[in-house]
Amino acid sequence: MRVAGLVTLLAAAAPALAANKGTFGLALGNENPDATCKSVEDYKKDFDAIKHLTTIVRTYSASNCDTAKNIIPAAKTKGFKVALGVWPDYDESFNQDFDALKKTVPGNEDVIHAITVGSECLYRGDIDAAKLLKRINQVKDEFPDVMVGTVDSWNKFADGTADPIIQGGVTYFLANGFAYWQGQEISNATATYFDDMAQAKARIEQVAGDNAKNIRFGNGETGWPTDGGSDYGAAKASTKSAEKYYKNAVCALLTWGVDVFYFEAFDETWKPDSVGDNGEAKDEKHWGLFTDKRVAKFDLACSN
Repeated sequence: MRVAGLVTLLAAAAPALAANKGTFGLALGNENPDATCKSVEDYKKDFDAIKHLTTIVRTYSASNCDTAKNIIPAAKTKGFKVALGVWPDYDESFNQDFDALKKTVPGNEDVIHAITVGSECLYRGDIDAAKLLKRINQVKDEFPDVMVGTVDSWNKFADGTADPIIQGGVTYFLANGFAYWQGQEISNATATYFDDMAQAKARIEQVAGDNAKNIRFGNGETGWPTDGGSDYGAAKASTKSAEKYYKNAVCALLTWGVDVFYFEAFDETWKPDSVGDNGEAKDEKHWGLFTDKRVAKFDLACSN
């Protein structure tokens, strides 16, 4: 699909797209370069490094590494908001995260941007939509003053897998989209990204019907690996390509009024290589806009 067609589709998916830019946030890991869990002070240092760029971050598990316990006081001190994560795939992980939220969220709602129940669990097939909806509603009922939703791969929204959740009244959706993981050349990455987001957004709002006016849609993850990362087919890892993707794709989507969480804030050099279904090991250490020493890799200003 040509870029002009993507713009038309995106506009059709959101007839009331605001003139205001979307909100930019960063995915933030909970471990230091030496793989130790981040403390309150570590999060404060993270926030100081990125505060010129954003004051919103999203996390993945409330209980792992005491993320909620440690990040909330740091956010209060530094004027940040946090999207806390719940891992609903298994009873144990859900109960641990839910218990962590019950201990940390009450009284701190002012710094909680949202709670996301699930991160690509439909994509992995670890849980079905009906059970995920039940767990989202458990969290919504517990925290009625906090925005609660889910995050999944764009295609699980576009292909109808997530329809029961949309029909169930959930109104906060973050769709992940990586042109890189679709093996796209950087020259075609922006068009692919826009197409992914437009398809997800259009399907969600179509299925939501009259409730579409209450939907808040955003991009939960996107990014491009920098120097030191692995190539994926025609998608080549480089800092130059990451900068081009950031400037041409991410900044552009923000101007359309769509929220974006970039993956990720800092390189996570502690991560082992990830072996995919094809048996190939891929480096996941070099996805940060900043190095693990909290140094920006390129100019991060959007021109618009």
